[in-house]
Amino acid sequence: MRPWRDPVAPGQTSVWDLPRPAIAQAAGECVMIEHGGAVIARTRSAIRTMETSHPPNYYIPPQDIAAGVLRRAAGSSFCEWKGAAVYWDVITDGAVLARVGWSYPNPTPAFAMLRDHVAFYAAPFDRCSVDGETALPQPGEFYGGWITSRYAGPFKGIPGSMGW
Repeated sequence: MRPWRDPVAPGQTSVWDLPRPAIAQAAGECVMIEHGGAVIARTRSAIRTMETSHPPNYYIPPQDIAAGVLRRAAGSSFCEWKGAAVYWDVITDGAVLARVGWSYPNPTPAFAMLRDHVAFYAAPFDRCSVDGETALPQPGEFYGGWITSRYAGPFKGIPGSMGW
């Protein structure tokens, strides 16, 4: 059963008004990831995916990710809209953050703009931000959306949302 919508404040978008199936679009926002005192990624060229009940996922172009921090991780998954995903570890200051990023080397035609861009889970990092606002991780272990004040929920991943 679909939940009741959270109230939408001025300047917010309800994630229940986002499209299904998902879409990809240029974000235009400053997206940044920081960890251990280092900037892992910073870009104004992110692509965001938008999908009903989810906050945006931000995909960062490889040239805007710090050199040498990515290492291909084991495993893969499949998205009905985007295709087959591969996973990435982030190595920074000797620490390994395992399987914290994913990308689509050969996305479906509708998501071709995501090719080789990397999305990251927000939870493992010290700070992920969008236009300077710290983003919260989307609930649930599988989902990778970044929650900011621009979006009202409830968000997929909270307890009881499996059937949404």
